[in-house]
Formats: sequence, structure tokens, C-alpha cells
Amino acid sequence: MPQTEQFTAPVETGVPWGVDVDTVGPSVDDVLARMHALDATLPPFDGVAVFNRVYLAVTREVDRRIETGRFPDARAAVTLDVRFAQRYLDAVDPLPSDRRPPACWRPLLQFRRHPGVRPLQFAVAGINAHIGHDLALAVVDACRSLGCEPAELEDEFERVGDLLVSLEERIREELMPGPDLLQIADPLTHLLGSWSLERARDATWTAARALWALRRLPDVAEEFTERLDTAVGFAGRMMLTPM
Repeated sequence: MPQTEQFTAPVETGVPWGVDVDTVGPSVDDVLARMHALDATLPPFDGVAVFNRVYLAVTREVDRRIETGRFPDARAAVTLDVRFAQRYLDAVDPLPSDRRPPACWRPLLQFRRHPGVRPLQFAVAGINAHIGHDLALAVVDACRSLGCEPAELEDEFERVGDLLVSLEERIREELMPGPDLLQIADPLTHLLGSWSLERARDATWTAARALWALRRLPDVAEEFTERLDTAVGFAGRMMLTPM
């Protein structure tokens, strides 16, 4: 694959766009180890812990499918999966005092122990932040690492997205209060029923392609990224409205 040109657009966390990323770097096992270590330090009902358990299940399944040949390009799948996970872990791991997490993760970090927020809200807010913001930037990270265009990662993107959609359905079933506790008029039904992972995934692919097209205009790319981050963070804040 031809090498693509580099560009610089600062981000608040993760790998800066203007820096080469070592394609031999962390493995899926490495990010799984970080997730397990994070899980061990958090109380079970902490909002980040709720999402982390969800994401552990997703990452284990991606790893299993890579190992069993379900992804035609295993190297591309691993690169995308690892870059994707690193952005989440860099956002929620302890940060230096002079660095703030991306806006998309701040609502979850702020409300993570609020007694009025239900586990399903934490899980969906985390999925919103990770899919709506991190995945678009991870596609760009992976393209730079592999020296390819976004179109060459579309199969891997779609396969990971299909897995996330199937797991989201399971998450809603497991974390949604039972019918004896949740009525049709319950605000949670309407709050989370208005968000769709499939629509978020489609919007993310468009955002990733736009960011790639803007790579020669770093100022515009940075502004686009900031606005995306802010919009996803606003949606996350609405999802975490105490019930």
C-alpha cells in the first residue's frame, strides 16, 4: 500500500495525528489487559465500570473472530481495533492534571457515581462517546498506520459495527429494568429509544471520510474534530439525565 502524507491536528487524548504510529505496537491482548486492570480498580456500579464490562465483551469477541479468520484482513482489523480501544482507555485512565478528557467522555466521568443514573444509561452513553467520536478518529489513526485509504478499511469497519449492534441489543436486554419496573411512560424508554447505534455508526463513517479528506487542511480538521466531540458530548449528557 502506498504511504500517505502526514498532517497535524491536535487532539486532547490518544495519538496525535502528526506523529507516526508504530504498526507493530500494542496488540489486542495488550488492550484487554488494560481493560481488565481498569475493571479491577473500579466499584461494580461505577459508570465507567459498567461501560468497561460491555467493552471487554466486545473486544474479546473481536479478538475471537480475528483468530478464527472472520476478518479477511487480520492486520487491518487488529490495527483498527487497537487504535479504537486506545482512545477509550486514554480518555478514562487517570489523566495528568493539565489535560482534560475529550468532551464526549466528560458526562460519563462526571455522572459515573450519580445514584439517579441507571446502568443502561452508563452503557449507552459510553457507546455513544466511543462510536460517535473515537471510532472516526481511530479510522484515521489506522489509515495512517497502514498507509491506506478509509475505503480499504470499510469491510473491517462494517464487521466491527455489526458486532456492536448485536451486542447493543443484548446489553439493552440485560440492563433494561424488567417489565414490572419499567412502564411505557418511563422516561428511560423515551430517552434511550431516541438513539440508534446503527445511525451513529453511519454518521461515524461519514465523519471519518471527512476527516481524511481534510488531512491537508489541519486547521479545518481540528475544528471539525472539536465540533464532533462537542456534539457527541452533548448527546451523552442528555443520555445521563438522572431518572
